[in-house]
Amino acid sequence: MTTATVSALASENAGPGTDGTPRVAAAVTALAWLLAVGSAVLLLAARPPVNELLWFFTVDATVAAVYGTVAGLTLSRRRHPVPWLVALMALGGGVSALAMAYAALGAQRSLPGTGLAANLISVGWVPGTMAIFLVVPWLVRDHPLDRIGRAGVSLGGAVSVGFLGVNLTQPESPSPVVVLATASVAVGLLAAADVTRRRFRGPAGERVGLGWLAAGTALMALSFLPLALVGVVAAPIWFTPVLHLAAQAVFPAAILVAVLRQRMWGLDLAISRAVLGGLLTVGLVIVYVAVTAVLTRLLPGDGIAQIVAAAVVAVAVQPSRLWLQGRVRRLVYGDAAEPERAVRRLGRHLGGAQSPEELLDGLVESVGHALRLESVALEVEGVPAASWGSPTASPLLVPLRHRGSEVGVLRLTAPPGEALDARALRSLDELASVVAAGVVLARASQDLADARARLTSVRLEERRVIRRELHDGLGPSLAGIRLGLQGARNLIGSDPKAAGTLLAALQDELDGRVEDVRALSHNLLPPILDELGLEAALAELASRHAEGGLDVRVRCAGTEALEPTPAGAAYGIVAEAVMNVARHADASGCSVEVVAAADELRIEVEDDGTGVRPDAVPGVGTRSMRERAEEQGGTFEVGPAPTGGTRITAVLPLAAP
Repeated sequence: MTTATVSALASENAGPGTDGTPRVAAAVTALAWLLAVGSAVLLLAARPPVNELLWFFTVDATVAAVYGTVAGLTLSRRRHPVPWLVALMALGGGVSALAMAYAALGAQRSLPGTGLAANLISVGWVPGTMAIFLVVPWLVRDHPLDRIGRAGVSLGGAVSVGFLGVNLTQPESPSPVVVLATASVAVGLLAAADVTRRRFRGPAGERVGLGWLAAGTALMALSFLPLALVGVVAAPIWFTPVLHLAAQAVFPAAILVAVLRQRMWGLDLAISRAVLGGLLTVGLVIVYVAVTAVLTRLLPGDGIAQIVAAAVVAVAVQPSRLWLQGRVRRLVYGDAAEPERAVRRLGRHLGGAQSPEELLDGLVESVGHALRLESVALEVEGVPAASWGSPTASPLLVPLRHRGSEVGVLRLTAPPGEALDARALRSLDELASVVAAGVVLARASQDLADARARLTSVRLEERRVIRRELHDGLGPSLAGIRLGLQGARNLIGSDPKAAGTLLAALQDELDGRVEDVRALSHNLLPPILDELGLEAALAELASRHAEGGLDVRVRCAGTEALEPTPAGAAYGIVAEAVMNVARHADASGCSVEVVAAADELRIEVEDDGTGVRPDAVPGVGTRSMRERAEEQGGTFEVGPAPTGGTRITAVLPLAAP
């Protein structure tokens, strides 16, 4: 990526929603590339012999170009300490590469400043390179440093400063270098371990890219093993630079993904291809070198080992590319790279939520994290049900459908300056079906809770009715009968005739109370309903009210095969409606019509009374009828009748036969 590209990207995304420093970013990238290109030009002019310095020159020049680009991109989009340390590494590597090339050319042509350039070779790279794996891993987070993070930064900074001091003052003394190199390996591996810990236990929004960052940190730390083991183990010349180059295949992309997070506007594809190419190249080179080294000792003849190694590499290209491609996609795109992973995560959340509110909140948060969105809001029946993040732009509306019906709407916003691409839209399509199922589940759970509450209310009201009938009716009557029996007992010896008259009156009173108990039981659930069905039960209800002077006309159609549950609900609604007519309507009669169709049971009770006053407050009976209808998933309405009275209409759904 060229300086012009970085500058253009910085300018394009420096509008609202960015907090980077585009001009500084462009300057850092331009200077880093200038150092890398200038050092390459000087090296070509010097044409030095092939030795270990060329390995380190390759590393330093690559560091300048790669990390200079990473620093520029990051600085252009976000203010964070990490890109400044990345810029320090890029410029330090560029200075070392330029010094190395200038020293080689100066040795040939007696150029001035050759000694200074030779000193810069071993010093320029130190501050940035040490900080990149000793300090940066602790800083890659969005929340303030905790105690462990502060200790890690302090320890990494101290080792980096110490290493720089030794290279400046005692470059030829092996003992301090060995001590500090050992400390560098230990602190670097400790930083990699902490990043790994946060990868699994840290905040969910900060986990993307941490696995690759841990791998790059470990590789950088291990590259200092030859310095730590001087005099103990003789490592190959290429060991340290090869590990540095391998780390550059993953470290820069991990920093971009982990630091920029939702500010990677348009860079996803470029980063994924660059990382894939770098990893594939490094991996195949390692395979080629390893196979060649082994087969050279086993196979006779010149060139045979190289041919076999090349064949192995050729065979390994495609499987390696496919294996790496999936992991690189997860690094750059997160769960959006593999919608099935996000779907499985949503499925686990569906099973673990403790309440409908927790279920919906978790669903929208999971969608936001999976697609790395700015905000997600869920609306159910036009009412906000859950939200995550804060939108700064007009949302994208995604309808949620379940079995052909719309159950809600997702309102999504991408990060500022970014738009949902085809990959994200495909992932969203997969996730939307799971969210829709979650909405249905949450609604069903809430409906069940409401039904339980209504059922409890109905049972409580029925108990109140029974208590009132027992306390106000049957109780006083039984108490009066008890007193009457005591009086008859007192009279039976002195006035048998009066005692007989009193006992006859008590018998009539007891007969009346028996009828009251029978009427109460019939109103609750008459036995004839179970024995002969709804039509017979309603006919009996009409005949009982006819004895009190109310003309109840009943018409039933299609109710012969009704299940007990809807039949009981229908009887309760009609009984309560007719009772209201008898008590409050001042009517001479009413009509009852119950019709069962293919999928619903329709109930209408219409009287010729005075109607419902506009200021009337629904009483216990009306609430009871409404709750009975809603318990069955039906509807209930009260309104004026064409004759001037009142019409009650209830519709109960019936299960398909």
